[in-house]
Amino acid sequence: MQRIGVFVCHCGTNIAATVDVKTVAETLGHEPGVVISQDYQYMCSESGQNLVKNAIKEHNLTGVVVCSCSPRMHENTFRKAAAAAGLNPYLVEIANIREQCSWIHKDIATATEKAVILGKAAVAKVHLNAPLTAGESPVAKRALVIGGGIAGIQTALDIAEAGFDVDIVEKNPTIGGKMAQIDKTFPTLDCAACILTPKMVEASQNEHITIHSFSEVTDVKGFVGNFTVTIKKKARYVDETKCTGCGLCTEKCPMKKVPNEFNMGLDNRSAIYIPFAQAVPKVATIDPNYCMMMKTGKCGACSKVCSVGAIDYKQQDKFIEQKYGAIVVATGFNPINLDKYDEFAYNQCPDVVTSLELERLMNAAGPNGGTLLRPSDKTHPHKIVFVQCVGSRCDDSKGKPYCSKICCMYTAKHAMLIREKYPDTEVYVFYIDVRTPGKNFDEFYRRAVEQYNVHYIKGMVGKVTPRSDGKIDVQASDLLANEQLHIDADMVVLAAAIEPDKTARPLATMLTTQMDTNDFFTEAHPKLRPVESATAGIFLSGACQGPKDIPETVAQASAAAAKAIGLLVKNSITCNPCVAHSDELMCNGCSSCEKVCPYGAITYIDKEFRMPDRTTALRRVASVNPAVCQGCGACTVACPSGAMDLNGFSNSQIMAEVDAICK
Repeated sequence: MQRIGVFVCHCGTNIAATVDVKTVAETLGHEPGVVISQDYQYMCSESGQNLVKNAIKEHNLTGVVVCSCSPRMHENTFRKAAAAAGLNPYLVEIANIREQCSWIHKDIATATEKAVILGKAAVAKVHLNAPLTAGESPVAKRALVIGGGIAGIQTALDIAEAGFDVDIVEKNPTIGGKMAQIDKTFPTLDCAACILTPKMVEASQNEHITIHSFSEVTDVKGFVGNFTVTIKKKARYVDETKCTGCGLCTEKCPMKKVPNEFNMGLDNRSAIYIPFAQAVPKVATIDPNYCMMMKTGKCGACSKVCSVGAIDYKQQDKFIEQKYGAIVVATGFNPINLDKYDEFAYNQCPDVVTSLELERLMNAAGPNGGTLLRPSDKTHPHKIVFVQCVGSRCDDSKGKPYCSKICCMYTAKHAMLIREKYPDTEVYVFYIDVRTPGKNFDEFYRRAVEQYNVHYIKGMVGKVTPRSDGKIDVQASDLLANEQLHIDADMVVLAAAIEPDKTARPLATMLTTQMDTNDFFTEAHPKLRPVESATAGIFLSGACQGPKDIPETVAQASAAAAKAIGLLVKNSITCNPCVAHSDELMCNGCSSCEKVCPYGAITYIDKEFRMPDRTTALRRVASVNPAVCQGCGACTVACPSGAMDLNGFSNSQIMAEVDAICK
């Protein structure tokens, strides 16, 4: 006979302001099997938990229903309380009457009625709940960091400092990411390379860190503590173990008109190249799309001058399979494509550039050696217009609805650097509003206005038109002065919105983790679990989770590392007992469940069965590995014969809830 306790939480006024909690408790007290039903101000508090513990002991409860907030918040809290009182923790059920009820209803009568229905459904399920026992699974003592920008580097260094092995997988020939392309950083205006390159070298020399550059993750299997990852090391056509990075091959290569990606296509590189002087690893890479030897079989200049014999035109892609206990995603960002923004003449005029292109134009290692020159005629610009929020905060299909967060600050930085080095250059900034939320950021912006006399104009740029005399006509509005402006500019700089790297979406599919509508990875909880994904063992670092500046990125990188270390220090982790199982008598061996299982937990075996005529026969049936199964339930939905079921969420339990709701 079931003895169920029901506990209804006020949650301050979060629930009680909309739901008559006393009525809910009283009504649920009349449900079959319920021996105690009461309400309390804060069930998750120590006093509230003690209320549950005492009730379990005093009333010999066989099940508990807590009507409160989302189980994501406090299911574990109440399970621990039940376990402390001697009740199996999986005999506790949460009825979410906050997010699913009080927060979405304004009418008290409606909300109260719905809360009662949700409570009845939970009580119906508890009647069919069975004690479950969680097993244990070992943890692989190695971490994977996907992305080798400043976020990935900082995460790897912190994990390595704790004594764990870390692999960095970077799709480009070198680590460093976007920060390697930046000249100065705000708000201190210190050299980006001077901060970043020591970190890059430290990562390459750390005995616990392995860098897989020019590589990508192609497959992820397993679960928290036991991920099996396949890494594709793309062919460089250069032996990394032999190349010394001398650069002689890049000098002798006759094919020198390849657009330089590192300099945003503003100059050219050779077909065999090292991205930049401080690249890590400093190893040459052959671009097979431009290499004459690989396209025609004629040339071989780089092979002839390489004294160590590192050139290998027949090199093939390699695949590495490795086990990891934790995975950190640090895939970074890219500026959006501006092809749709014809009003700014980005594709028509070479002197209309993005902010990242301006970074390269101003960089000492850039195409002009640090001298700011117009791309069209290599002359010094005397009037520069910055356009803010290009593609950010848009309500149309062209751009992004969110604020890109870093644009206001890096534009102020660019304006200050230009005015400081070229006092004869006038700088105009057209903005919607200026956002400076970080430490010392507002002071930094004010320096640009007050000390460097940058002209900030509140208004939008309507059209940018290149003229035959080399000037650029910028048509804009000044909202404060209520007038239309025409500025004859020499250069226009567009603060393009940033978006997640294109690899993020397919990677999220492999990791079976969540993304938002803008393709940023979604954190498990925006306040309480900001660096964890909803998938256990997957952590988020840097701009893959949302727009961030460098200080915020580094802070999140270290936070993600701390979470990963917290997992790696464990020898084993408690497995989820809510796993699938197969009724072999009903299974028809169709493979539907195997095909939909994202974790590879289902295999098929031939099992001997006794037939009605007393003979035996082999039948193909599904077998679930409980150590791999994560209880997602996909197989139970896909099974046409109803043979697959899920512990804790069986078909009979779900239908009991449905029946209770429909009464």
